[in-house]
Amino acid sequence: MNVAARALSPPGKTRTCPHCKATILESLSICPGCQHHLRFDNEAARRQVAATSALRVEGIISHPPLEEPWEYFVVLAIRNDRGEEVTRQVVSVGALHSSEKRSFALSVEVLPPDKPTTANVPKPTATSTAAPTSGAKSPPEPGRR
Repeated sequence: MNVAARALSPPGKTRTCPHCKATILESLSICPGCQHHLRFDNEAARRQVAATSALRVEGIISHPPLEEPWEYFVVLAIRNDRGEEVTRQVVSVGALHSSEKRSFALSVEVLPPDKPTTANVPKPTATSTAAPTSGAKSPPEPGRR
């Protein structure tokens, strides 16, 4: 299936990945969470490969040796340009025991816009602009006698 064969979804429209049940963009052909292929759409796959990383943050937390275990939770909050919280989710929870480490990575990928589809509009056929007068023969078409 190519982009011309399917209707473009509006930017930001979502669906549920049938494999991992994550909420993902409808325009994706590969789930960014579980990496399963959702459909075979060459144009969508090319668009997804062309995604660029707008933000990437990585960090490591280490538990000091000989201390009681720590519990942790990872919260992701997204705010709009006015500072209002759009969404807030607990992404993961866990515990760190003596001398353990955890590394965390957050990335925000942005996709290039979909190319507009060309509608399947029939091409205009060549028509004669002058109608033959009554009794007059029109000239033969090229290649015909």
